[in-house]
Amino acid sequence: MSGPLVVNDSVVIPDAELVWRFSRSSGPGGQGVNTTDSRVELVFDVAATTALPPALKARALERLGTGTITVAASEYRSQLRNRQAATHRLAQRLREAIAPPPKRRRPTKPSRGSVERRIAAKKQRSDLKRLRREP
Repeated sequence: MSGPLVVNDSVVIPDAELVWRFSRSSGPGGQGVNTTDSRVELVFDVAATTALPPALKARALERLGTGTITVAASEYRSQLRNRQAATHRLAQRLREAIAPPPKRRRPTKPSRGSVERRIAAKKQRSDLKRLRREP
């Protein structure tokens, strides 16, 4: 399960920049839960990485707010599956952090025809309700 973490086509995090920690999980596992270190914590230091270009690193630091990302996984009984879950979550968080900002909305105004149709419909509804009233 070791090796570089592929975030997207252009960003690959080397294994040396990922810090793994293991501990006993509180989840399912029967008698083995007390002896196996199946809980996984994956720590990645965004501020110190060399895998991200400067522009993407600045964007990630701005969006994340902190210099490190810590991901914990303990939902599976095996350490291997928890490691896979942690790497998947870290890659997802990094993809969201380095994604380009959304396009700015160009303000528009309704067309003259749509405004006229809306007002005509309002008048028609008003007339209908006026005819229902008692004189």
